[in-house]
Amino acid sequence: MRAATGVWRWRHNPLRRTTDLVEAWVAFTAAALLCLLVPLVGWAAGSSANGSLQRAVRTQQEQRLPTTARVVRLDDGPASGPRTAESAGEERLRRSVVARWTAPDGTTRTGTVATARRHSSPGDSFALWTNRAGHPVSPPMPTGTARAHAVIAGLMAALLTGLLVETVRRLAVRRLVLRRYARLDRAWASAGPDWGRADTGS
Repeated sequence: MRAATGVWRWRHNPLRRTTDLVEAWVAFTAAALLCLLVPLVGWAAGSSANGSLQRAVRTQQEQRLPTTARVVRLDDGPASGPRTAESAGEERLRRSVVARWTAPDGTTRTGTVATARRHSSPGDSFALWTNRAGHPVSPPMPTGTARAHAVIAGLMAALLTGLLVETVRRLAVRRLVLRRYARLDRAWASAGPDWGRADTGS
């Protein structure tokens, strides 16, 4: 709004300079781009990302199947020297067990898988996702998570576009100010020697 007011204010002002009018139009153009282009870019990027992510979710849901696994025994693994606090924390979050599950083709599989259960003992059951070959895989991405990622992508695209518009505006204004100062220096250089003299212009 201030940009539009600036353009209108400088239209017929007898004191306006060309750089003043250009600066007002630059501000007006930047404001229009921020109001129109930035939301459009954000919406387009978010919609494109959401379409791609939703297709990936559908593909994962088609290729990954849920099953129930049963713990056969705990898998402590071979000793590999002293453990750090970080590795111990990761072990508490993801513990490996030897489990048995049924593959999509009906065969029984046994292998070492990671479970988020804090305490597991032989005979316990837990949910497991496998591919069509029966190999354990991570769960498919939830639809809500994909949508949230798309929203973040749209917001980031809008933010970067807004920063680009503002950067261009600042560079243009800086160039106009430098040009204005250069003209002022030239005018002062031509009028400076005669400044204050009583007979100037006589």
